[in-house]
Amino acid sequence: MALTKYQIGDLIKPVEERNSDGSISAFYGININKEFMPTVANVDSVDPRKYLVLRKNRFVYSGMQTGRDECIRIGLYTKDAPIIVSPAYTTFEVTNIDTVLPEYFFMLFLSKEMDRYGAFLSDSSIRANLDWERFCEIEVDLPSIPVQEKFVAVYNAMKANQAEYERGLDDLKLTCDAYIEELKRDMPLTAIGEFIEQSDDRNGDKYDIEALRGISIQKCFIDSKADMTDVSLSPYLLVPHDHFAYVTVTSRNGEKITLAHNATDNTYIVSSSYIVFRVKDTKKLLPAYLMMFFSRSEFDRYTRFNSWGSARETFGWDEMQAVKIPIPDIKIQQSIADIFNAYLERREINERLKRQLRDLCPILIKGSLQAA
Repeated sequence: MALTKYQIGDLIKPVEERNSDGSISAFYGININKEFMPTVANVDSVDPRKYLVLRKNRFVYSGMQTGRDECIRIGLYTKDAPIIVSPAYTTFEVTNIDTVLPEYFFMLFLSKEMDRYGAFLSDSSIRANLDWERFCEIEVDLPSIPVQEKFVAVYNAMKANQAEYERGLDDLKLTCDAYIEELKRDMPLTAIGEFIEQSDDRNGDKYDIEALRGISIQKCFIDSKADMTDVSLSPYLLVPHDHFAYVTVTSRNGEKITLAHNATDNTYIVSSSYIVFRVKDTKKLLPAYLMMFFSRSEFDRYTRFNSWGSARETFGWDEMQAVKIPIPDIKIQQSIADIFNAYLERREINERLKRQLRDLCPILIKGSLQAA
């Protein structure tokens, strides 16, 4: 059976359902990986009635900065409970599921080729945006519904496997948190200041830009996105194995502190505006155990509450030293750290599974077009 070519605008329609009664309070956004995520911005003073409702099988779209990021930000919401998204987004639905399945339509956009094409179409925009009208003009080839159903079933089966793996990941994290709560009930809390010390070792000419790292709010080191043209790396701070680094500024940071532990054997370099520190005696306090404590949402709330300043609120070194945690016997620390390390390893595997799932979509789409 031959393929049929359609403009996207002939397949979809905008849906502008407002949260007018304010009954939905689950604020979400969409990231560069086309995944939904809870909004990290402070929404305490936001009026939820202005936000758009996203229901099952409804899409969200943002054409902003498509050219800059080489990414068409689009997501398909598949859960039963509705959420709300920023009114800056466009929400839409597929108009005729006899022509295209919502899942298949979404799969069309899970490819770098489509992202690059969206970026190409954005070149005429001053802000590198892919405007809604231009998005609707994109042409796509569609096979028959039975062919779509076949390849969507493959995608959904793999997605279900990844989701099941992710649920096990959440269970591990809950186990770690439960251990900490039990320790906090059963033993005194001790300020970590006597166990840690600040490190001010500078890079000089030891490491080049390959070792340069930033830190994400997910509390891990990431490749730096800063423009390093003509910037000297000499004053940058060294972060060797088992050292920590954090950004003192906590305002406008998604209610989180930006902190990471270098558990690798590599040495990183970070901006001199960061604070780098280490555990003085690992026979008394394990770095992995300490990082598990830092990874808890309760610690994020603590750092925000204890941040000070006017234009920028900061959580300084004195505040860090004053943090109190339960410090049990080193064997107990090790057993808890082992669970936490298993969680970190599984989290990385889960991210790889999600990347593989995205990489599979172009292959499935190609297969569906050839099978038409």
